[in-house]
Amino acid sequence: MKAYQKTIPELFEFFQTSEKSGLSESDIPKRQQEYGKNEIQETGGRTWWMLFLKQFKSTLILILFMAALISWFTGHEVDTYVILAVILINTFIGFIQEWKAEKAVASLKSYLKTTAKVIRDGEKKTIAAAELVPGDIIILEEGDSIPADARLYLAKNLRAIEAPLTGESLPVNKSAIDLPDELPLADRKNTVYKGTFISGGYGRAIVTGTGMKTALGEIAHSLDSIKHGLTNFQKKTNELARQMGLIAIISALTLFSVAYFIRKQSLDETLMIAIAALVSSIPEGLPAVLAIVLAIGAHNMSKQNAIVREFSATETLGAVTTIITDKTGTLTQNTLTVRKVMVPGEIPWEISGEGWSPIGNFHREGNITEIENQPVLEALLQVAAFSNNSDIRHDIESDSYVLLGDPTEGALLALARKGGVFPKKQTHCVKIDDLPFSATLKMRATLVQNGEEKEIYVIGAPEKIVDACTNVAHKNKTISFESTAKYEIRKQIEQWSGDAMRVIALAKKETTTNHDHLKDNDLTALTFLGIAGMIDPPRPDVKEAVDACHKAGIRVIMATGDHINTGIAIAKATHIILDDDNASHQGLTETQLLQLDEKEFEKAIMETRVFARLTPQMKLRIATTLQEKGELIAMTGDGVNDAPALKKADVGVAMGIMGTDVARDAAQVVLADDNFSTIVKAIEEGRVVFNNVRQTSFFLLTTNFSEIVTLLSAIFMGLPIPLTATQILWLNLVTDGTCTTTMATEKGHGDELEQAPMNPKEKILNKSVVPFLIINAILMATVALSVFKYYLPEGIEKARTAAFVVMAFSQLFNMFNMRSLRHSAFTIGLFSNKWVNIGLIASIIIQVMIIDIPFFQDLFQFDPVSFTEFVVFAGLASSILWMGELYKFLYHIRYDKKNVIKM
Repeated sequence: MKAYQKTIPELFEFFQTSEKSGLSESDIPKRQQEYGKNEIQETGGRTWWMLFLKQFKSTLILILFMAALISWFTGHEVDTYVILAVILINTFIGFIQEWKAEKAVASLKSYLKTTAKVIRDGEKKTIAAAELVPGDIIILEEGDSIPADARLYLAKNLRAIEAPLTGESLPVNKSAIDLPDELPLADRKNTVYKGTFISGGYGRAIVTGTGMKTALGEIAHSLDSIKHGLTNFQKKTNELARQMGLIAIISALTLFSVAYFIRKQSLDETLMIAIAALVSSIPEGLPAVLAIVLAIGAHNMSKQNAIVREFSATETLGAVTTIITDKTGTLTQNTLTVRKVMVPGEIPWEISGEGWSPIGNFHREGNITEIENQPVLEALLQVAAFSNNSDIRHDIESDSYVLLGDPTEGALLALARKGGVFPKKQTHCVKIDDLPFSATLKMRATLVQNGEEKEIYVIGAPEKIVDACTNVAHKNKTISFESTAKYEIRKQIEQWSGDAMRVIALAKKETTTNHDHLKDNDLTALTFLGIAGMIDPPRPDVKEAVDACHKAGIRVIMATGDHINTGIAIAKATHIILDDDNASHQGLTETQLLQLDEKEFEKAIMETRVFARLTPQMKLRIATTLQEKGELIAMTGDGVNDAPALKKADVGVAMGIMGTDVARDAAQVVLADDNFSTIVKAIEEGRVVFNNVRQTSFFLLTTNFSEIVTLLSAIFMGLPIPLTATQILWLNLVTDGTCTTTMATEKGHGDELEQAPMNPKEKILNKSVVPFLIINAILMATVALSVFKYYLPEGIEKARTAAFVVMAFSQLFNMFNMRSLRHSAFTIGLFSNKWVNIGLIASIIIQVMIIDIPFFQDLFQFDPVSFTEFVVFAGLASSILWMGELYKFLYHIRYDKKNVIKM
């Protein structure tokens, strides 16, 4: 039997403790040795050496190591060192970026040490929460962070905020009653949980679970069983590596066979040809270029408040097809805000302003209205201000308002301040006594001395307040509260509740009592003042962000632990649910989902917009089902209850401010501003990264493919090898490296969110680019071989120099082709990316230097080239740009015709 099912005497006996004296200090060391520290072990933290070794987990890197070994054993030591240098550069870039992200996430974590109030040896003490052991007696008061799982044996109007654990945004009433039945965690009213907070009341409890033996710890431990597989990007690059490896082997074997068996060349010369083919087939610079592209993307995302912990998640974000988002704190502001106020006989007011800020106006029919000469409204605001134990403080550093206390009371205090009522500034009105919120009465009350009169101010559940009222304030007088008037009030309450508002009623009572203490029986014969409707409002820019997701072909799903009506209302307000959506697809609770068979469950997951009252296990099941259906999902959340699904998702996105450490450690991306719209900005940047990855990859593949075609063609034509292995390595690393590094800085062209998400299964090297690849490669090879054959009578070194220059310039012109695979280079602007132009100039200077400087001439076996020859070679190489422009033009004509036919 679990702790919440046991009686208090059973627990005292089991833990050998007592209500009055608690544990003895002499017993603590033994219990700490048995149970360990009251701390959650981090599951997601990564050391520097783990991050460093992680950079080598790539098929591309393994292929480069193989190429280095082959170069070493065949005597090409320079090639070996260059390839190893590339591997180290790639490792360094990836390590630095992910280590910076880890440091950024660590800086978001709270370093405040939680304390606990305990009774030990009969004395009340304050100790570090980490020192708690099962059997300790803890004291809980308003504002306390609950330091461990504990069974209540005393609870006076106790309420807890359990959103980090269950997703329930409103405070939960707690009691010390026995609960013998099996109950889900959220319904165990006699238990409080580590990582949650006391929002009101007073209590005492026996610690029943510490550290990893708490509900929080169990979820953290369960993360170890969830293995995050290869990311979408890693799968694609590994597939690309296998493709290139296969091409390399086939090319090398083909050349070796033709040269040795058909052309009867010597073994040494044949091996040199095979190595040249192998070197030309492997894009040595690709890992480093991809690392640079991802690093730039991660840097740009950090400027948008998205911290990337998992390097490859930068690109994966761009391919996301579904976002599963939490509600509280992600879509909403995690603050209760009064939106409407109604007093009897008056048209309701709408209240502007956000969060705990006391800045806002009272509106009617869209116009700001003054609230002077509104005696009933002024009385209501007075009650809201004084029947209240919360406080709102202005944080100067962040220029924000912070709530201390219960969210409902905080919302009413903010309302009162907007109406000009500041209780601390009123000298004529003094609080005498306070009756905290009673779960039985569903009301709280305050006794005040208002001038010469004593008054009782009451707030609470509207149905209870209405029943307790015999009079109603109406304009400048008090009249009897008739049943007809009560009916109208109840109808208004029902309407607001249907709009997912939390409705609070306010009342008062003049009293002539001489005592200074409130009792429950004082809360009768009240005068009804009105009602206030409050809601945790959506963040201001969420609706536009969700609209952008719809436009981008991304489905947005809400998964919340909150009430289904609240979830649907927020989903409608943020456009997750659209007006034309089928009503049956709007929302389902976990209870409803559990009643479905597997096929019905899968259908519901693919069609429904809102899932409510979810446990962590159900969130995980939803995420898994979507992945099995081929969706690439991003999961957002802030609570411990979100952590399993965050880790399972293709991209887990945690909140940096309101998020728990467990959630942040489980995620690949952390939002520094907790804003859903930041996710959309990150997805847009991810699509830019995706395009840049594809464009730079295609650029390198075109180059390498053209080199293979050139070598194979030369052998079949009976010509000498047009390029040596060292020359090819230079083209692949320096010329290509300069181009691709600058191409990695390409910004978006403004239409990234207007495209449908890329198919997660689509490879980097796919059939759509094959025609472009073949045309460009054949053209580059044809031009290179033509000049090689033309200059061959002048000597092999002169011919190779000419072929090298043409190939190098072809790559430079191809760089403009590959800045966009859809848009013309002239449409996006030849000079719109300054880094590309700088790279072009730098590459030209480098090519001239290695050909004209004697040292490099000897190293690469080049002959001098005149200025005229350079110009001619550049002109011939420019054909690659014009061919690319023609291909894009013809492709778009065909694409547009197909779209017209479809329409």
